[in-house]
Amino acid sequence: MNRTPLLFLNVFIIATCGLIYELLAGTLSSYVLGDSVTQFSLIIGIYLFAMGVGSWLSRFIEKHIAEKFVEIELAVAVLGGFSAPLLFFAFAKLSYFSVVLYGVVFGIGTLVGLEIPLLMRILKDELDFKDLVSRVLAFDYIGALVASLLFPLFLVPKLGLARTSLLFGMLNAAVGIWGTWLLLPLIKKNVNLLRVQGFIIIGLLLIAFIKADYLTSLAEDALFTDNIIYAKSSPYQRIIVTKGKTGYALFLNGNLQFNSFDEYRYHEALVHPAFAALNANPKRILVLGGGDGLALREVLKYPSVESVMLVDLDPEMTRLSKNLPVLAELNKNAFEDSRVSVVNADAFVWLDNTEIAPFDVAIVDFPDPNNFALGKLYTTRFYNLLKAHLKPDSAVAIQTTSPLIARKSYWCIIKTLEAAGFSVKPYQTTVPSFGIWGFALAKLEPFETPKKLSENIERKFLNEQTFVSMFDFSADTSLPKDEEIEINRLDNQSLVRYYEAEWRRFE
Repeated sequence: MNRTPLLFLNVFIIATCGLIYELLAGTLSSYVLGDSVTQFSLIIGIYLFAMGVGSWLSRFIEKHIAEKFVEIELAVAVLGGFSAPLLFFAFAKLSYFSVVLYGVVFGIGTLVGLEIPLLMRILKDELDFKDLVSRVLAFDYIGALVASLLFPLFLVPKLGLARTSLLFGMLNAAVGIWGTWLLLPLIKKNVNLLRVQGFIIIGLLLIAFIKADYLTSLAEDALFTDNIIYAKSSPYQRIIVTKGKTGYALFLNGNLQFNSFDEYRYHEALVHPAFAALNANPKRILVLGGGDGLALREVLKYPSVESVMLVDLDPEMTRLSKNLPVLAELNKNAFEDSRVSVVNADAFVWLDNTEIAPFDVAIVDFPDPNNFALGKLYTTRFYNLLKAHLKPDSAVAIQTTSPLIARKSYWCIIKTLEAAGFSVKPYQTTVPSFGIWGFALAKLEPFETPKKLSENIERKFLNEQTFVSMFDFSADTSLPKDEEIEINRLDNQSLVRYYEAEWRRFE
């Protein structure tokens, strides 16, 4: 049997598995630590450095190369396969999660770095040096390409992070077992022992794969003080809903989005000022984000509204009301209203590519800009795209993070809106679950701060007195006079840097 093509297939599988583990670690770290760009950069750097360390260490393996290759492959199966469940538990239980995260990445990288040189040494007697290097590197890079395509398009949406790592752990173990037959003439030790070890590892990984939801639930139960009543991974985020003494709470990637106890304060403050600033009866409304339907609930209270277009990236979020009756009750079955149309798309791309009649009011309810993917939704470019979908007298309301905790971040958004050509009235209110929270009211033309709310609209929180007071800022939340605030643009993403530095103080 010509084993050379099969060994090159091993190179392809090793490269694919290695990159999958790297992507898993980067994704999981960005979920739990935020700032996806920084985390992915660190993960990639540590992984590549570790591969270099592994390649260097391979020079000290002089005997029993075939057995060492199989043993290392089985070690990768264990460490890589269990990496995602291990990291979930580490984040839930340990205060030094970062040490475990980078240690796991370094360990996997070192083992993968050991494998490729050992395979090259096994193949050196069957090919000349030029062909050996070119083919090994070609299969290595092809494997990386396949992994990068499979990961976001199939693996995470269909399997989730934990099952993906366990599946590829089984694949690594299978390669190790296969290697005991493929390299049998070169193996001097007890080959049956290696095979038994491989099958035991596959068995353990398979059990964990079947119980993956249970393992993930165990880890998440330790993260959340209240009972988890709903948990689902989408291609974009981990969605968790809990039930506690104060009510129901929604978390996206571990970040609180609302608590049913006080969410009405946030959503009334977000929606109603924009309607108050409009000099006419609003008919066409645009909601960007807000897939929970709670801002939509407030919009639909206005009888003049004829149509609402809600654009949210994640279909799992806009379907959440159907899967979770308690949310449908909370948002008053807003998604069932015939006036509502839902578009699942990236709002940035949708605004850029969609030609549609302009809107009277736009409500922008994105998560906080804790990574560059979200930060682009707070740039001058995004706000200029939004302007093209507004009437000259339209009003816009935007959630803009906390002016107390993230003061620079808040005023960066305000300054960015102004740089994009909006006239802006900053305002804030108190939401117990979040503290002091900021918003921006904006129009394309200069306007006076609204003093009066629309009449005959049901509200639990806002009245004439609280409405007017929202536009007053205390000394510790007002625009810093001694610091220059940068404008957030696509090519600098200064807002994300501000946000990460300010919120990190409270981790």
